[in-house]
Order: sequence, then structure tokens, then C-alpha cells
Amino acid sequence: MLLSLVALAVLWFFFEFKSWTTHAGLTLFIVAVSASTFVLYRNHLLISRNDFTSDPNAFLANLKRYQLSRLSLHNKAYWLYTITLSLGITLYFFEVLSYFTIWTQVFIILFTFGWMLFCSTLVRKAVIKRDKERISLLIEKFERLGSQFKENR
Repeated sequence: MLLSLVALAVLWFFFEFKSWTTHAGLTLFIVAVSASTFVLYRNHLLISRNDFTSDPNAFLANLKRYQLSRLSLHNKAYWLYTITLSLGITLYFFEVLSYFTIWTQVFIILFTFGWMLFCSTLVRKAVIKRDKERISLLIEKFERLGSQFKENR
């Protein structure tokens, strides 16, 4: 995500765009990527701050909050990100596509929105499933481990 931000910034600063729509589109791109990077980082901090060995219950509570946060990210936040990104692409394309032939424009538009549709359906479902399984497995393992600590006391 950070690499995407750098690429967008380089694109914006080193190319001269004439239309306000291009600048608005790039702004939306940067806002969407920055916001999602911030959310991903905040989610990461939920589980990376605590050590399981020092307080298993607090760690499990944070892990369960992380699971809910990821669910929210995959549902609400993802669609906000997708809408913002789509609007940014649309605004960006107004000027940029004018430099291409009509067939190249059609190909770029179809490919871009086809790719977004592919990512929003098949890839998203696979990521959600894998994420859910991983986190559920972690919660199950730490609950089992926590119960073993209680039995040994």
C-alpha cells in the first residue's frame, strides 16, 4: 500500500495534468489508499501490542476484537474503499484516456472495471474465508492454551 502511495505521488508530481478531474481522481486514490493503510495498521496494532504469556485473557479479548474489526473491514470499509477508488479512477480517466485511441480506451476501461469486479467477488471471498479460518484457528488454540494454564494453577 505504501508503494502504491509513492507511485501515485510520483505520478502526480512528475506529470503535468491539465484537467481538474485528474487531480480530483488522484486525490481520491490517495485518500482511499491512505485510509485503508491506516485501518490495516490499526488492526495490526490490536494484536501486536499484547503478549499472550503475560495476560492470556486480554490477548484473547484483543484477538476477538481484531476478528470483529476484520469482519467490518471486509464488509463496510471495503465497499467504501471500492467506491472511492472507482470514483477516483473515473475522474482520472477523463483526461488520461483522451490520449488513446477509442479501442485502447475501451480495452483499458473494460480491463480496469473487470479487474475490480474480479477482486470484489472471487478474490475478496477467498481472502475473507482464509482470514476467518486463520483467526478462528488462532482463537481456538489460544483458548485451549488458556484453559491449560488455568488447569495447571
